[in-house]
Amino acid sequence: MLKQLQQQFPAFRDCLPLAIGIDKQLLAQMPDLNRKAMRAALGIHTGSMRYLRAMEKAKLRYNLDGSPGAEVTDTHRQHAKELLQERFKKEAERKKAERDAAAAEEANRQRQEKLNALAAKFSRN
Repeated sequence: MLKQLQQQFPAFRDCLPLAIGIDKQLLAQMPDLNRKAMRAALGIHTGSMRYLRAMEKAKLRYNLDGSPGAEVTDTHRQHAKELLQERFKKEAERKKAERDAAAAEEANRQRQEKLNALAAKFSRN
């Protein structure tokens, strides 16, 4: 559904900050639209890094056709900024955990090699 919205509407295609109530505009233009699927598509779109980056710097919101709408409030810009910071922090934590796990695995491998070398050295053949 998101692909369809991106193909059909400039505001989605260009990842512009969407007007508040864009769901009502969508339903007016596409009355057969499944509301649940539409809300899921909107959630994916507005939660994307690209959209949040656009919101963080935006001054205006846009209607489906790409025409300017209301202004983006400082509160909404700040919210987008906080979501981005949260994501960057989680990503950094995930990468650190991966590095730590890889380092622990390497340390275990080296310890096992040393134990095997000692066992081979002192074993009675």
